[in-house]
Amino acid sequence: MGRSRSSSSSGGCRYLRPSYYLKRPERLGLAVVAFVFVSFAVWDRQSLSREHEAEISKLTEELILLQEQLHKLGQSESFVEGVVHDGSKSINASFASYDPVDNERREKVKEAMLHAWNSYEKYAWGQDELQPQSRNGVNSFGGLGATLVDSLDTLYIMGLTDQFQKARDWVANSLDFNKNYEASVFETTIRVVGGLLSAYDLSGDSVFLEKARDIADRLLPAWNTQSGIPYNSINLAHGNPHNFGWAGGDSILADSGTEQLEFIVLSQRTGDPKYQQKVEKTISQLQTTFPSDGLLSIYINPRSGTSSRSMITFGAMGDREMWKTSMKGLQSLIKKSTPSSFSYICEKNGEYLSDKMDELACFAPGMLALGSSAYDPEDAKRILSLAEELAWTCYNFYESTPTKLAGENYFFRDGQDMHVGTSWNILRPETIESLMYLWRLTGNKTYKEWGWNIFQAFEKNSRIESGYVGLRDVNIGTKDDKMQTFFLAETLKYLYLLFSPPSLVSLDEWVFNTEAHPLKIITRNDKVGNTSRSEDSSHQRPPNKLFGRKQGRSYDN
Repeated sequence: MGRSRSSSSSGGCRYLRPSYYLKRPERLGLAVVAFVFVSFAVWDRQSLSREHEAEISKLTEELILLQEQLHKLGQSESFVEGVVHDGSKSINASFASYDPVDNERREKVKEAMLHAWNSYEKYAWGQDELQPQSRNGVNSFGGLGATLVDSLDTLYIMGLTDQFQKARDWVANSLDFNKNYEASVFETTIRVVGGLLSAYDLSGDSVFLEKARDIADRLLPAWNTQSGIPYNSINLAHGNPHNFGWAGGDSILADSGTEQLEFIVLSQRTGDPKYQQKVEKTISQLQTTFPSDGLLSIYINPRSGTSSRSMITFGAMGDREMWKTSMKGLQSLIKKSTPSSFSYICEKNGEYLSDKMDELACFAPGMLALGSSAYDPEDAKRILSLAEELAWTCYNFYESTPTKLAGENYFFRDGQDMHVGTSWNILRPETIESLMYLWRLTGNKTYKEWGWNIFQAFEKNSRIESGYVGLRDVNIGTKDDKMQTFFLAETLKYLYLLFSPPSLVSLDEWVFNTEAHPLKIITRNDKVGNTSRSEDSSHQRPPNKLFGRKQGRSYDN
């Protein structure tokens, strides 16, 4: 054993003796080559290590510099929001903004939404609308939980996860459409069907799609007319569609021409073509009688499908059709005031132009801005310029009153510019909607400043301890007793998006319905044969009566 060990040791040591290699030159050569390779390997590794250390040092310095810059901006952390999507996935509503002013304003709007929502939850949970001064709820939409359903996507977009989940559970367990109630097809479509579909597209929760299909099936008989022009009212429990008596049996254009989006989306999401087929028949009928100037009457006969009266307006009870032709017609309604040269949209009755413009018509600047991309560069510039001129007028609807809140409509007189006609304000969103679109499409920060000024006026005049109220008179500031559902669904949502990066609910991926409910853009399928949810994006883009929001209304409280 000892010998073996000694022999082994002796045998191993001979390779370390120079005489061994001198007697064997070929092995000397191999040893030299091996030494060279080992040396290069060690040197290369050391070189890479030094380069790596230098790169790490450089990145560390850059990180420190960025942190210092963020600190100077008062923004030590990224603004991050997110909500759980479909149990296991997530829709990344997160973003980082380096503008501390926008961040602060966005948070103020979010706090306003929380104040409105918490007041509704405390005093009117599950009912349609909150009466903030009375501190109770009213079922002005038949008991469909209108405020709750209308607010779902706003809660989701703002990252108010707990509030969204509680609202979702109410929809799943308590929302019942079997009501003996004469529902407005239009208002129910844009608020309830649209709200549920948007919540589905955002969250992926199938309960919202099931509920949307339920209410849509109850509305669908309204389209069972000879012409395909729908009736505007239907009993949710029994059917029996009809039109409002004050409309003389006619259907309203704003209703009939504004319900397509939700029903086409429903066909896409469910794979059932009946919804799309019904609403597209309406458009086909309107095309057959479409006038050369593109200006359809606000009243349509549901039996013949023809215009029955000659009143034309882009405000109460009017809406948009056959884009380019109608835009030529719109431009024929534009006048300018004196002395300040405010552009405004007249109302037309026969051949007579009335120098009156509704605040409701203030959706038009956003509409024009969005549509300008359909034109060649020169015409697009002209259309966008008109949009900006009209937005300036709409902003001055607010600036021209003592409360800095707009009245319901305005009249224009030579030498006197604008003055308030109907003087109430019911928390409408149309001007803010246009400001949001114009900001996103032009990058002009002026629109953010205008929006912030309007928000501050709401905070000063409409916020009370138990929610938000409208004003009976914008000249003196007297308050009403209703928090409209669209204040949460539209006004606050558009304000929040106005102060958010354009990537949040991108206009390349989402389209907003009339009630500001974002719906995911998917490739259009006329045959509606695909039942799966596609994520592929496409760049398609009166009398004393309580009317719907897009129809105007009289004061009732």
